[in-house]
Amino acid sequence: MYGGDEVSAVVVDLGSNTCKAGYAGEDAPKAVFPSVVGSIDQMEVDPDIPDKYSESAPDTKSKGKGKFYVGSQDLGIRRDHMQVLSPIKDGIVVDWDMVESIWDHALRQCLLIDPKEHPMLLAEPCSNTQQQREKTAEIMFEKYQVPALFLAKNAVLTSFASGRATSLVVDSGGGSTTVTPVHDGYVLQKAVATSPIGGEFLTDCLLKSLEHKSISIKPRHAFTRKEIRPGEFLTVDLDFPNTTESYKLYSQRMIASDIKECVCRAPDTPYDESSYSNIPMTSYELPDGQTIEIGADRFKIPDILFNPSLVQSIPGMETYAETTSSVRGLPQMVIESINKCDVDIRRELFSSILLAGGTASMQQLKERLEKDLLEESPQAARVKVLASGNATERRFSVWIGGSILASLGSFQQMWFSKSEFEEHGAPYIQRKCP
Repeated sequence: MYGGDEVSAVVVDLGSNTCKAGYAGEDAPKAVFPSVVGSIDQMEVDPDIPDKYSESAPDTKSKGKGKFYVGSQDLGIRRDHMQVLSPIKDGIVVDWDMVESIWDHALRQCLLIDPKEHPMLLAEPCSNTQQQREKTAEIMFEKYQVPALFLAKNAVLTSFASGRATSLVVDSGGGSTTVTPVHDGYVLQKAVATSPIGGEFLTDCLLKSLEHKSISIKPRHAFTRKEIRPGEFLTVDLDFPNTTESYKLYSQRMIASDIKECVCRAPDTPYDESSYSNIPMTSYELPDGQTIEIGADRFKIPDILFNPSLVQSIPGMETYAETTSSVRGLPQMVIESINKCDVDIRRELFSSILLAGGTASMQQLKERLEKDLLEESPQAARVKVLASGNATERRFSVWIGGSILASLGSFQQMWFSKSEFEEHGAPYIQRKCP
């Protein structure tokens, strides 16, 4: 028995945009921080400075000894020559040293636990390969010495979070959008549909559109504000020549992402320039004090989820035109995915379409998707798009599903234990976590 009253399991959901970690049985994660890493090549670092992250930055053949900075606080501090890198590309881990530094931060610095004492439930994308799963098991059992491990698919956890064993999960996160049918707690792999358009792509579209209108977003490290009279501030630009482009972009994206979350909403009908040209402006105050006005972009940017070809009309995004020309909109992905499933379960899938992920929290997205699906789906289908009214639940639905699953008494015999790992090796995880 691993997850009893004495020891609660730890649930970690490492997404493309944020990492969520906390205890099973709780209703929200304790720690939420960006899943990117600030990295300084050791060549650039002053050797006299003690390296408080030395444990989480083992030697890597490609980079020599690197120094990693993880978490909102450390990433918020500008450092010379610090690159901001993501260990995940298209849902797959490409740098395990960075992933370990993220896990270290989540377990040791945010939750303040010894991993040896807690079973670990990790969320994984449906596209995870056997090789990736085995590597995860090796790190968890050999480096962290966890007593037990379970890998659960994102879509299955979202489905459990809403109390369903069968549903169609539309997960729109930072890096991509995935439509996954779940039947009786298992993913129907052959019918999974993915699109590279996620929250980060929409943020980049907004950044380029604002740049074209000569609106420059100054990162927080690039200026300081001085009070010249009570309530009146003067913005003074600062110049740090050794700031990397990736850090500048990371800082600008943080601000653009907030603009997107505050002012953008999915339009009720497909976007077209003529009908949205006279739309009232919405103002937003940037960190440097300047107030910008945003008009049609409030509706145009979210509509890219429904009509990816709109990207071609955004100045500076022309390079993505080829990529997006073959991408289907959200309603088409849903219908395509359901049509690849068995006829017997299609009706049930149409009536339980679950929205999950940070991008899916956008205002009016649920209503617009339901409207488009009603127009395009077979008449016999009863279309129902379900989304939690609580944005936190929608954003963290994968983690919440893991929290529920790992705290169930009936789940306790499902864990892949350390003794089984020692006896059968990492490949055995394929049998324990199908």
